[in-house]
Amino acid sequence: MNYRGDIKKVRALVLDVDGVLTDGRIGYGCGSDDEIKFFDVKDGAAMSIIRDLLGYKIIIISGRKSKANQRRARELNVTLLVEDTLKKAVALRQACEQLGLTPEECLYIGDDFVDIPAMELACVTASPGDAEPIVRERAHWQLEHNGGRGAIREAVLRLLREQGIWESTLEKGLRERWN
Repeated sequence: MNYRGDIKKVRALVLDVDGVLTDGRIGYGCGSDDEIKFFDVKDGAAMSIIRDLLGYKIIIISGRKSKANQRRARELNVTLLVEDTLKKAVALRQACEQLGLTPEECLYIGDDFVDIPAMELACVTASPGDAEPIVRERAHWQLEHNGGRGAIREAVLRLLREQGIWESTLEKGLRERWN
């Protein structure tokens, strides 16, 4: 696979929200103007593994601003949340500069047209199973799981396997975190 850099140097996970962290649906109701979104706990666990056990940075770049996004980012101890931007390539460059990274140190997971410019900068890219077809065609990895349904976990595990560190990470988690 021809990545845009050395996959072993990837140290950041960059995510879209709607369609990646969630299934893309947005709900309103119960007398509140706040959005209702659903997140997959398995995706959150995978994010915790690479953050806590390996020190990876987690960056969320969303086209929408939402209390649900902000709450989930806090719960997951996300390194940086960027909201309300459709210029995701600009946001990715700025986030990397702020965190002392380069886009070539990032795995970017996106599902829609607005993600393509940022995906073109990242070392390795992935798209959920239900992503827009043109985004899937341009991604390095076409994931089987849909957005909000395990796509992030699938991508994280694949990254760690391709970096050759999945087994040691699993053992570290079993010794230090889950025992």
